[in-house]
Amino acid sequence: MSGSLREAAAEPHIWWGVSVENRKYGLPRIADLQDSPAAVRFLSVEPLLEDIGILPLDGISWVIVGGESGPGARPMEEEWVLSIQQQCEDADVPFFFKQWGGFRKKVNGRTLRGKTHSEFPLRVTNPILPTIMRKHFASEIEGSSLVQLT
Repeated sequence: MSGSLREAAAEPHIWWGVSVENRKYGLPRIADLQDSPAAVRFLSVEPLLEDIGILPLDGISWVIVGGESGPGARPMEEEWVLSIQQQCEDADVPFFFKQWGGFRKKVNGRTLRGKTHSEFPLRVTNPILPTIMRKHFASEIEGSSLVQLT
């Protein structure tokens, strides 16, 4: 990771995530994410294309799961989703089930065994910086003086 990316990742408001669609390509990305200095690390397990087995959840703050949508969407098995949901519960990692997917995803919905899973990490305390701070950072980037901090 380059110096500027590592510095950006260390900022407390930065959330970093990786896609984990399958075992071959998705699972290896998790180790890279776990090695990052990001305060919030999340897995976007979508589109979930196969049973991905055991997820290494150490240092992971959030897991989002969803099926593929649109024409030609490949099916997602309920057992795959339930396995991930249980792993998250066991590891005390918030679980968000986004959708079943399919060509008509709204028809398929987003409930898993009759329940909607919409958990989020607890780390969100100040999701938006105060206006004066945003202006200060903008002025630093632009090299101008939009605002004077006193």
